[in-house]
Amino acid sequence: MREYGFELALCAALESDERVVSRQLGASIHGRRIIDTVVLEPGPGFDQRTTITDRTIPDRLIEADVGVGQARDWRRVFPDLRPERARSRIDRGVEIGFFERERRGGTLRVRQTARYPGAWFDRLVGIENKPDLDRPGELQRQLRQDVALGLFDEVILATASYVTGAHRNRIPDPVGIWRFDPERNEREVIREPTPLDPSAGGIDIIAERPGRTEIRTVDPEAKRRARRRLAERAYGKGWRPAELPACANCDPDDDSRDATVPYCTYHDRIVEPAAECGPECPGHGSAEPPAFDRMTERAEHSAWVRDPKGHQRRQAGLDRFG
Repeated sequence: MREYGFELALCAALESDERVVSRQLGASIHGRRIIDTVVLEPGPGFDQRTTITDRTIPDRLIEADVGVGQARDWRRVFPDLRPERARSRIDRGVEIGFFERERRGGTLRVRQTARYPGAWFDRLVGIENKPDLDRPGELQRQLRQDVALGLFDEVILATASYVTGAHRNRIPDPVGIWRFDPERNEREVIREPTPLDPSAGGIDIIAERPGRTEIRTVDPEAKRRARRRLAERAYGKGWRPAELPACANCDPDDDSRDATVPYCTYHDRIVEPAAECGPECPGHGSAEPPAFDRMTERAEHSAWVRDPKGHQRRQAGLDRFG
């Protein structure tokens, strides 16, 4: 199985009503690192977080100079930004249900709809998917970067390959190893991960060249904020594809699979719609995309809450700035 299909199958297997699973998220602070899969485990403030919005709350809104108390003049919410940029951010906050506006004395004012909970997620687990260990690519460098930074509570390598001693020796010791069979939906723990310490400082590996490694040190506060951003993106995004292929050979409703995925009967596997589907494919048969409500499916199979009632007391006529 190709990496994309392996990744979707693993996400489906990990998903439950006790956690949130997402994929393809940025997992560095100064560098460029995309982690394949993130598992978010709820913390004590999780229920409070789910009532605010089902979408990602951007960090710039969480840290804005505004709270749930008395509404502030909108011009003081982002004092360092030009008015048009400040308005754009406020509009976004209202759109997702984190801000609300009111008019007082001819002035538009802004407040948060609810207090942002500080401990709404507990653990973040990062998983790198590499079905074929005989084609490792940048695997060793990526995992070494994850361990050095310590953004996750645990880091795991998931593979479909038989794991040899040579493979283990190339994988950093703290990294756990799973062998996952996507056809049988079976997962074997080859090596348990060693817990990392997200509360401590870390090292972000920016680039590696022969004889030289470029790094940036990261303090605990920067890591705390980065973990919050990562958790917010994981909560808002999820792992399901945005749409299914417009092809007669797309069969997402096979009862042998627990989740709706872009399964192709021509190729007899999960396909990556953006990269593999279209008229250039020899098995393409023009058709309407299969009906697929990924939001409803996600809400039914995970801890994510769709379309919460929220806390807004929105007043008529204030949906947009004049």
